Amino acid sequence: MLPTLSIENLQVEYPLGGDTIAAVREVSLVVAPRECVGIVGESGSGKTQVFMAAMGLLARSARARGSVRFDGEEILGLEPKALNRVRGSKLSMIFQDPMTSLTPHLRIGVQLAEVLVEHRGSSWQEAQRAALHALERVRIPEAARRLRQYPHELSGGMRQRVMIATSLMCEPSLLIADEPTTALDVTVQAQIIDLLRALRLETGLSIALISHDLGVVAGLAERIVVMYAGRVVESARAAELLRRARHPYTDLLLKCVPNLAEARLERMPCLPGQPPSPTAAERGCAFAPRCPLASERCRAERPTLRPVGEAAQVACHYPLYA
Repeated sequence: MLPTLSIENLQVEYPLGGDTIAAVREVSLVVAPRECVGIVGESGSGKTQVFMAAMGLLARSARARGSVRFDGEEILGLEPKALNRVRGSKLSMIFQDPMTSLTPHLRIGVQLAEVLVEHRGSSWQEAQRAALHALERVRIPEAARRLRQYPHELSGGMRQRVMIATSLMCEPSLLIADEPTTALDVTVQAQIIDLLRALRLETGLSIALISHDLGVVAGLAERIVVMYAGRVVESARAAELLRRARHPYTDLLLKCVPNLAEARLERMPCLPGQPPSPTAAERGCAFAPRCPLASERCRAERPTLRPVGEAAQVACHYPLYA
């Protein structure tokens, strides 16, 4: 069976004066049918840029190389008209901030209905009925009344549900969720994750879940891909990675996840130092300046991503587990 999404050796660069910003460096990953893959890393790790390249939403100045195949079809570099046959219908994305993603002066029902009119050629009446069903599907109470409201009249959690409903109007096979629980309180975060889980079971949807929060990803993903400084540094089944991370960066990320069951009145752990500048020349492991296990070899020789254990990969000279 073909992967829903297959990314191979993807590189994304931006010119900056006489320098080049390397946002994504030789990234390869796969999302299988009906699978949820979590992509995690700090801000600036390149995780969102990978999927903006896949969606054809990079800035005009960006240079993207490599391969992005959706349902077996190469889509990297497609002309907008050809890409629009896929984007928004079979391949959909929800963004971090629904308030800036929704059009403030249009009612919710109009924004939902427009998706079907544009991509499916539906009549306005058919699209309105589908919009009502979409809001009910994402568990928005009083759905008929919400269709007549504007985005500012809804809570943050409801706006995020509207974004999910919008992305599912054309029944896509892959949903890219970019930090879907950012700025939501913990209770609403859990509701959104539960909703995505239920929708995946109901529709057979594949999900790429982008987040800096391993706690959020752990609640939904079956596999986790960890990125640092534009590269994949570790990937494994979620249960295995959460139980015993192999890369020191992943291990430190896990230690920074709050554990309320063991909460004490002491300082929260945090990662020391800062990620390298994206304009900096690569020499050795990008994580070496922050890594407690780094040696001279780490500073001189960049580790390559290699298989370890069962269905896992790590880019480290001295992985915590072989």
